[in-house]
Order: sequence, then structure tokens, then C-alpha cells
Amino acid sequence: MTSIVDASEYLFTSESVTEGHPDKLCDQVSDAILDAIMRDDPDARVACEAATTTGLVMVLGEISTDTYVDFQQIVRETVRDIGYTQAAYGFDYETCGTLISVKEQSPDIAMGVNAALEVRGEAVQVAELGAGDQGMMFGYACRDTPELMPLPIALAHRMARRLAEARKSGQLPYLRPDGKTQVTVEYANGRPTRVRTVVVAAQHDPDVRLDRIQDDVIEAVVLPAIPRELRPTDPVMHVNPTGRFVIGGPMGDAGLTGRKIIVDSYGGMARHGGGCFSGKDPTKVDRSAAYAARWVAKNVVAAGLADRFELELAYGIGIAHPLSLSIETFGTGQVPDETILGLIDRHFDLRPASIIATLDLRRPIYRQVAAYGHFGREDLDLPWERIDKAELLAAEAGVQMPELSSTPG
Repeated sequence: MTSIVDASEYLFTSESVTEGHPDKLCDQVSDAILDAIMRDDPDARVACEAATTTGLVMVLGEISTDTYVDFQQIVRETVRDIGYTQAAYGFDYETCGTLISVKEQSPDIAMGVNAALEVRGEAVQVAELGAGDQGMMFGYACRDTPELMPLPIALAHRMARRLAEARKSGQLPYLRPDGKTQVTVEYANGRPTRVRTVVVAAQHDPDVRLDRIQDDVIEAVVLPAIPRELRPTDPVMHVNPTGRFVIGGPMGDAGLTGRKIIVDSYGGMARHGGGCFSGKDPTKVDRSAAYAARWVAKNVVAAGLADRFELELAYGIGIAHPLSLSIETFGTGQVPDETILGLIDRHFDLRPASIIATLDLRRPIYRQVAAYGHFGREDLDLPWERIDKAELLAAEAGVQMPELSSTPG
């Protein structure tokens, strides 16, 4: 197998899904419930999962809160907003059943999270939160795009969003909510040079000809999403290669929260610790530490310390300080790794309580990232996407902070 780190030329592929994909529907239900709870109770502990199949959405998990939310109403509003509004789709917000099975968070877990091992039993003025679970989290950034994301996942998300926009605006009124996109990018010497292949699966009404769908999706979704400099010749484009995609959404496949973690992160270009983001309050480091790791990585690349950068954090349940921190610059570092590690240690406090406070995570901001990616979202003001420490890092490292390109590649 050729390594994407060492090869001078290689292909890399990433996929995205639309908001109507059954797994993404569940992510959005989980985060809509989280947002509703945090709107009134920012200190709530939420671990909310959802599952869906034909005619049913189930909400389950552990939630400790002082507020009340109408789970069934939130489910139906989310399903409606996604676009499942007609019984002809085989699943719709008015007739789908809802099943709720929620209990409080385990007091054994709460004991470790409320007071970290480092301060347990001490009289402290400010609570030191312990991590909500063990595990490892990764953050990544690279110079492929202006938002410092890998190009394949950035383009796949762009196409998936255009599919939804074409449906909701009426531009392609025969489209239905479910869909998937996939983009293969050709790299040379670590830089993207062109888009090689695109695959789009677009759910549609039963009476629309395949050739019309293919022409419309290529013209309205695929080509506008790819910058011209990345398609000197048109890529190979496969639209609905099975020939028909009428049965979709929960009628076609069961859905589950957290089953699209690579779509949510870096499209496979970086490693993933395995824990999903959606439905979890920020004491769960699966979410908050992954956001913090992206914040660190983006600032390191924006500062010019490396062109590609990956950070791994590891935590133990009930322990505040990370158990380990390691970095990878893929041969693109402009300063020694030890210098970068020292800068991270000085300027980023990666304990859960500090992450939550610095990134202001106890607020209802989560449903908006439950589809089309948690990272690289220039359409949203997300605190982990800010490059507020890049100038400081560049100055202390003694490097020239590069300008961010306005175009991919």
C-alpha cells in the first residue's frame, strides 16, 4: 500500500451525506435535543442517541437536567425541517412513531466528572472537571483549502449541501431528502492538483428519467462545486450508478447516531479516535477535546509551523489533564516538533473545564454542525475554527505567518 505521506502522486477519496441520510437524521435529532436542553440548562449532562427505521424514531440515552423538553416535538420538528414531509416518501414527520427511553446519568460517572482526580477531596473555589470518559481524540489541519481542511471532504460536503439546496429551493423539485456524495482528488507532492472522480447518489421521485437526473445533478450540483482550476478536464462523474434511488431515508436503511464519524471529521485524511460527537454535552471529551484539537491544529498550520498537522490527545475518565499529547507534521514542519509541543503547552489549556470555558461550549450551537461537517465550516461562527493564536505562535517560533489562500490547492 502506498503511503499518502511518502508518495509524490496519489489519489484520495472522501464522502459526505445529505441531512436526509438516516444516520445524519439521527445525529440531528440527538443534537436538537441537546440544544433544547442546553438552552435552559447549560450544566446539563446529556448523552442522547437516536435510532430510526421505517416509520419510527427512537430516542435513548442518559440525561441529567433541571429543565423539561418535549422529546417527541423535537423529533418531529427535526424530521420536518430535514424535508420528510410527505407520506409518499415512506417516512414523514406527522405519521412516524416516536419511542423515548431516557434515564439519568450514572452517579458513578458523575462523581468523577464533577471533581477531577487532581482535586478530589480538596476545598477548591472553582470546580475542576474530570474528563467524561477515557479515549483518544485527533485534530487535523492542512493547506489544501482556505479553511485549512482536506480538499476531498470539503468538496464532498459542498456537493451534499448543494443537493439539499437544489431540493429545498425548488431548483430540482423531484429530489428527495436522502443522498450521498463522494470525491476522489489527485495529489502531487502533497498538493491537490485535480478532481479525478465524483459519485453522487440522489434520492428522487419515481417518475423522473435517469438521464434527466444525471444531467441536472451534474450541471446544478457537481460542476459548480468544483473550482475550475481543479477540473482542467471534466472528472469522471457517476450519478445514481445503480439506475434508480427512490426508496431512501429510514424506509431504505436504518439510521443511528454516530455512525458517520469520518464524514463528521476529516474524511479519512486524519485518524479518528472512534467516539462520535452528536448528542453529547461538552463534558464528554469525545466532543470537546476533538474540537479543541482542531482549534490547536488549525492555529499551528495558520501560523506557518507546518503545512499539514495532526494532534492526538488522550484522556482518562475523571482525570482533568490529558494523559498524552503527540503531534505529526508529515515532514512539513518548519520548526522542530519540540518547539511546537512547547508552544502548545504554553498557549493551550486542554483540561475539559478550560476547553469548555475558552470555546464557550455550554450553549445551543450543536444541531447546526450535525450535518455537513463539524470542521471547516466558514458559513458558521464556530469557536474551534478561529485562528486567534496563530500570530502569537508564529512570533514565538520565529516564522513568517503565511497568507491564507482564497482558492483550494
